[in-house]
Amino acid sequence: MTHARAYHKRLQQARQTRQQHAKRRRLEKARAHLQREQARAQRHLQVLEQALIDVGLPETLVVEVEWRLQTLGKLLGKIFGVMFPTLFGCQTSYELTRVRGWDKNLPAKLLGALPKRKWVQQLQRRSQDLLVRLWHHVEDKSPATRSRWQWTWVGDDSVFKKWGQPLGLVGTWYSGQEHRVRRGIDGLLLVVVIGEGKLVIPVDFTVRRPDPVGAGRPCYDKLTWLQVMLDRTWAALRRRMQLPPPLVVADSWFGDADLLAHVTRQQQGTLLVEGKRTYVFQLPDGRRVKGRDLLTQDDWPWHDSAQRPGVRYARLTATSPTYGRVTVVIVDEPGEDRYYLLCLDTAITAPRLIRAWKRRSWIEYYFRLLKHLLATEACQVQTEDAYYAHFVLRLLAGLVLLYTSRVLFKGQVKMEEIVFSLKHYWRFLDSELLELQGLSWRHRSKAA
Repeated sequence: MTHARAYHKRLQQARQTRQQHAKRRRLEKARAHLQREQARAQRHLQVLEQALIDVGLPETLVVEVEWRLQTLGKLLGKIFGVMFPTLFGCQTSYELTRVRGWDKNLPAKLLGALPKRKWVQQLQRRSQDLLVRLWHHVEDKSPATRSRWQWTWVGDDSVFKKWGQPLGLVGTWYSGQEHRVRRGIDGLLLVVVIGEGKLVIPVDFTVRRPDPVGAGRPCYDKLTWLQVMLDRTWAALRRRMQLPPPLVVADSWFGDADLLAHVTRQQQGTLLVEGKRTYVFQLPDGRRVKGRDLLTQDDWPWHDSAQRPGVRYARLTATSPTYGRVTVVIVDEPGEDRYYLLCLDTAITAPRLIRAWKRRSWIEYYFRLLKHLLATEACQVQTEDAYYAHFVLRLLAGLVLLYTSRVLFKGQVKMEEIVFSLKHYWRFLDSELLELQGLSWRHRSKAA
């Protein structure tokens, strides 16, 4: 019995020793994993700071807000928090003030520091400065390099949900995302897509007022607003550099004859839209066809696309009673419904028009970034100026995230990875510029 007891005691001690060693290894592995993730989050934060500096926010927007509020303290960290509440695991400004320990009235003061016109001007100037810098970067490069940095102008609108007490900006709009009419705020955005989506830069933004009243009311529809936004952005850029004629892409809602003619006459550019089934065209051979005939018949001069295998297209020159002389490009892709593109008569090749049309989806990508990754719809302000400030700051936040991911990280780090990393480890990070002080190692294991 004595030998058996000693044997079982040795087995128990060996088992306890193995369990202690396994526990120590798990603890060391978890600590090493925590250190790696914190180091990665710290690197993401440093690159994000560099993106803020490259976009020019600290010396422009922050300085003007500090001057308006007449504050001596640094506001970049506070403005950064209002721009990126999701980086701190928050959706609304109230949650942000609770998490960061700020005054609950601070976000409202920041958003109300400037009138809405000044906020929109900040977005316009920051985007124009970035476009000018990117243009000068590739201006003296080879034609092959410049072709990869082509600009495509894209305009579209989206409905942002709004709960609570309605403001003057809240109306009833058709939501393409939900395929129904709903109440919300309709924002119209104009972006410039660099290359094949290397960078998406918002250059102008406005909110459509649903039912204005009184003489001289600003009852612009989105066709007029797109024309105004394109004119003022193009005029501002032309004063600073020589640009080729713009290629503007929009959906069928913007297929207005006056707007197409205005882009051709004012900017010597081309507005490309998707054609409708009801449009009527007169072909050079005398045939009179409708848009549905272009989508159903097959007796067209088809060409196979060299860039996209399996895709074929047909380019036609026709005359429309509404638009005049137009260029029509019929596109037939495998697995998708046939569609056709429409613009005024142009010498641009059909493959380039198709590539430009494919870039239109990047503005939808930007709207998804605003709504889901940056929680733009979770806004709790009561004035129109504050709403414009909220939208402009989130648009700048999306630009900073895209610039960080696509330019500084060269596409090797996704935006979702940056947000996830900072959301979970921001308490351990240090940043003098953004007023972040990480926890000491004594408390890090407990906090994790």
